[in-house]
Amino acid sequence: MENRRRPTPAPRTLLRPPRLPDILKLMDWTHRLAGLFLVTLLPAVAGAAAPKGMVDVREEVLDNGLKVLLLENHRSPAVTFQVWYRVGSRNEVDGKSGIAHFLEHMMFKGTDKVAPEEYARIIQKHGGRSNAFTSYDTTVYHATMSRESIGVAIELEADRMVNTRLQEVHFTPEKKVVQEERRQRTDDRPRAALGEVTRAVTYAVHPYRRPIIGWPQDIERMTLQDLKDFYRTYYAPNNAFIVVAGDFDSEEILARIREHFGAIPRGPEPPEVGQVEPPQRGERRVQLKKEAELPVVVMNYHVPEVGHPDSYALDVLEMILSRGRTSRLHRDLVYEKRVARYAYAGYYRVSIDPTTFTLGAQAMPGKDIAEVEAAIDEVIGRVRDEGVTQAELDKAKNQVAASFIFAQESNRGQAMRVGFYELTGGWRRMNEYLGGIQGVTADDVQRVARKYLDRDCRTVGVLVPQERKRS
Repeated sequence: MENRRRPTPAPRTLLRPPRLPDILKLMDWTHRLAGLFLVTLLPAVAGAAAPKGMVDVREEVLDNGLKVLLLENHRSPAVTFQVWYRVGSRNEVDGKSGIAHFLEHMMFKGTDKVAPEEYARIIQKHGGRSNAFTSYDTTVYHATMSRESIGVAIELEADRMVNTRLQEVHFTPEKKVVQEERRQRTDDRPRAALGEVTRAVTYAVHPYRRPIIGWPQDIERMTLQDLKDFYRTYYAPNNAFIVVAGDFDSEEILARIREHFGAIPRGPEPPEVGQVEPPQRGERRVQLKKEAELPVVVMNYHVPEVGHPDSYALDVLEMILSRGRTSRLHRDLVYEKRVARYAYAGYYRVSIDPTTFTLGAQAMPGKDIAEVEAAIDEVIGRVRDEGVTQAELDKAKNQVAASFIFAQESNRGQAMRVGFYELTGGWRRMNEYLGGIQGVTADDVQRVARKYLDRDCRTVGVLVPQERKRS
């Protein structure tokens, strides 16, 4: 949610959410071409002291449990300051879905020191940009400013960690804002609505089944007291960490952080998420009948999260299947058979708990969605039965490496990447990534396709277009 007047980033409700927030995954065609020149980079990863793509992080932990990760560099005269709370929709309970996202909205309603909606204006006044987002696993508030002004963001974030004023006068109007956001982003978007209902069926037990923005009835029933209880439970220094990247002096900025955050008392240890998704024992299918132009199919397969040894091969498999015009799904469904307007694969590995590998496509006009589904299955079947070529493997590994490296070209991108790794098991895993990709073999790709892209372990959602109602 940028400057509090723009909608919260919504990868969570789209049919094809990116593996990371948009800043970490958007890469233009020049970056893709750059991957072709990384052939000599990957073999050097294991032996290099600090190859490109690795980060040097200073880690400090305050007495109240707040972890601080500092990435000092002087490539550009700007600093990105981010506060990551270890709470997202994963931490909600049934009947109160959407509360983490709703609280993100309310965190901009002021404190005793800062008037409602003044946070973004203060940042802008000092030449900065601010934003926030909620995901399944986290809620993040971040600002990018000059070295001279970054202390403003530090002070503001420390203030609202403990002093946010949650009042009825703001709660009721903001509920309408959230409901309208849901309508625009999900209810009025057939593909997003399909993704939401398919995800709800994919998970039988785990809280990843709930939409981040919340179910409509839960938003309607939410109370101000619900938000206050959630805030007191999860917004505490021992349930958060800070990432700072850019042009600063580490000792100086650490002193500022200690000054403003150090006196905040620890909170109670938040309850752990105990739900574990049981193994799926057969294909699940769901239909969504909704006003739309063309049918869509989406397939969710259960796969492991970041940190699992198979995550590297799954990353490479995603690239082979989906990235670029020569990828298998595009070449087969869009270019050769012409049964689909688009086709894609997505592996959302940077999550705390086991996640999904998704395939999907939209049918061409006049084509039956069953034909599209069969074409996807044929592509997957060839990978499972025949494997991939060495040329495909080499190209995909170079593209994965290019994507990983170029996503860190900005301070903000690097800080986001470090934050997501810290959230999901520790930032040091980030420095293992390129080596892990280098170690992937063609046999590994075929093995994970056979292991995880199993029909008995998938959920298939189909959008069945309905004629638009005439008023």
